[in-house]
Amino acid sequence: MEDSALELKNLDNNTIELFLINIWNKQTLSKNIQSLKKLNIKKDSKLIVNFEKLKECDNAGIIYFISFIKTFPQENITLKNLNSYEEIYRFYEKHYQTNNQDTKIKKNLIENIGRKTHELYLSSVDFISFMGKVFYYLIYSLFNPNKIRFKAMLKYIDSSAVNALLIVGTTSFLVGVVIAYQGAVQLEKFGANIFIVEMISITMFREIAPLVTAIVIAGRSASSYAAEIGAMKITDEIDAMRTMDFEPILFLVLPRIFALLIALPLLVFFADMIGILGGMVVAYTNLDVTFLEFINRMGQEVPLKHLLIGVFKSVFFGMAIAIIGCYRGFQVQNNTTSIGKYTTISVVNAIFVVIALNAIFSVILTQIGI
Repeated sequence: MEDSALELKNLDNNTIELFLINIWNKQTLSKNIQSLKKLNIKKDSKLIVNFEKLKECDNAGIIYFISFIKTFPQENITLKNLNSYEEIYRFYEKHYQTNNQDTKIKKNLIENIGRKTHELYLSSVDFISFMGKVFYYLIYSLFNPNKIRFKAMLKYIDSSAVNALLIVGTTSFLVGVVIAYQGAVQLEKFGANIFIVEMISITMFREIAPLVTAIVIAGRSASSYAAEIGAMKITDEIDAMRTMDFEPILFLVLPRIFALLIALPLLVFFADMIGILGGMVVAYTNLDVTFLEFINRMGQEVPLKHLLIGVFKSVFFGMAIAIIGCYRGFQVQNNTTSIGKYTTISVVNAIFVVIALNAIFSVILTQIGI
């Protein structure tokens, strides 16, 4: 059987010799492929591919021949007279990958588990190393206050706390309103209107205000820190700092940590006041508990420890948010897409850690009776 670009010769013992003739390039490839498909060569045949009569063949043609030959068992294929095409054929054959190989890798569950476990181990070691450097330079800076960048710290306090007052205040007020409103519906049924004070105050002081504030700051500051340090990583500013013997942890990370250590407790206290205000508004409008009665009852019945516990927890929340944001920033690679990737990861990690820390504190403090 003959064609303009193909010639097929049947030999003995289920052996077929396929002659490639004339021109195989990107202009003629589509037509030639259709001609080859019409031959309906059986996959169990022993195939000899002969390049002797081939006049011209470009990269597209070579790659197609490789993909076509890969559909046959390797032991059934023989190549003849590659001549000038042998070098380029071997190159593309070496680097050719089939979809079946990708599928096998994806389906290999044990290999994937091992790979993920190894990646988790390496990332854990890297994070522990980063934490060690942070705490080393944290203690070092406390004994050497002249190494602390106070101007940078004040700048980050301004961006993390002052600029966040509106969103934190609005969020806390709305949460206070929701808690008070839902509580008022239940308390009114039992005529226990005045107990709205303890419910709102303890809930806001101890749990809601610290958690909501930390989540808001995690969304704002963790992403900001990761993006800023990531941009410096891409532009080689961090490498330049190391070259000039400036420690990035000391100059970039610690000011951000100190800023959130100071800013977050203050923001939590602010959120406490605004959240209580939202509860007072609902208590007055729905339960006829006046502002003065609310404040007097809160002073008499709500221990100060609940306020202090919320502020105390926020110190750890602030440190966790700053460390995670900075760590993810240092992980950014030399491409712009990784900034978005690690910025997103920093926010997710920070929020998760804040919620986890809050749960741990709640269990521990409850168990010791505080």
